[in-house]
Amino acid sequence: MTLSLQEPATAVVATGLRKAYGDHVVLDGIDLRVPAGTVLALLGPNGAGKTTTVRILTTLITADGGVASVAGHDVRRDGDAVRAAIGLTGQFAAVDELLTGAENLAMMAALHHLGRAERQRRTDELLSQFDLVGAARRPAATYSGGMRRRLDIAMGLVGRPRVLFLDEPTTGLDPRSRRDVWRLIRELVAGGTTVFLTTQYLEEADRLADRIALLDHGRIVAEGTPAELKRLIPGGHLRLRFTDPSQLTAAARIFENGTRDDEELTLRVPGDSALTSLRGLLDKLDEASIDAAELAIHTPDLDDVFLALTGQPTEATR
Repeated sequence: MTLSLQEPATAVVATGLRKAYGDHVVLDGIDLRVPAGTVLALLGPNGAGKTTTVRILTTLITADGGVASVAGHDVRRDGDAVRAAIGLTGQFAAVDELLTGAENLAMMAALHHLGRAERQRRTDELLSQFDLVGAARRPAATYSGGMRRRLDIAMGLVGRPRVLFLDEPTTGLDPRSRRDVWRLIRELVAGGTTVFLTTQYLEEADRLADRIALLDHGRIVAEGTPAELKRLIPGGHLRLRFTDPSQLTAAARIFENGTRDDEELTLRVPGDSALTSLRGLLDKLDEASIDAAELAIHTPDLDDVFLALTGQPTEATR
């Protein structure tokens, strides 16, 4: 396969990436393609190779095999251009806790060779965008985990990167801070930034990603939109709950492929949320004069996909 490094609508391209440390194979020939202005979530259990992938694409380490480009630049041959086009936020905040929030941003602006006036403008813009104006003059050591993470992401945006790599950016954050980061990511993508996100949180990938690549033991085992991945896994069903045991028994006779639970007075019938499935089930109940107290629909979610394809529970469900 020939890799085009200049596709204008593609922000990240990787073909056949391989990386090993001695006998331990971390990446075993992965392919990735991220359209510009979208979010790709690279999902996988601990040790699957997510961070190694990010480190290769951001030129921190070199691959043993394969080719890759970011923002149209080859990561091996044109590392300076790649680094000029990207931002990177790792799993742990890289802020200097002895400096204030404003000083951290100004320091990063200086590293990007911004002039004094532009440095101040960019610092003020990011403090406002990330809701840190009130804490701008306080040492970062006094910041909460969520504030420190917002500052860390802001520092990665000083150079207005075309592609932002976020390596497990919400690990350790409380639910409110996590949602704050999600909001910021959506705003960045709406403004045209491409986001390459690694995460162990299924809800995070489901809410943010345009496409998800599931990495396990160094290989991409599935890729697609969240909806496409959910359709890979069987297990959709309709759950009926009854208040009268005789009604449960009558329903079980009609739906012979159902699974009954006499203790819970429920019947699980294979099916999905399509209107035809629902209409057919309700018509059969009506014809038999059976009254269900409750009807619930279950469709496979990303937890089901993750468990089925990797054999491991997700971090969020352990």
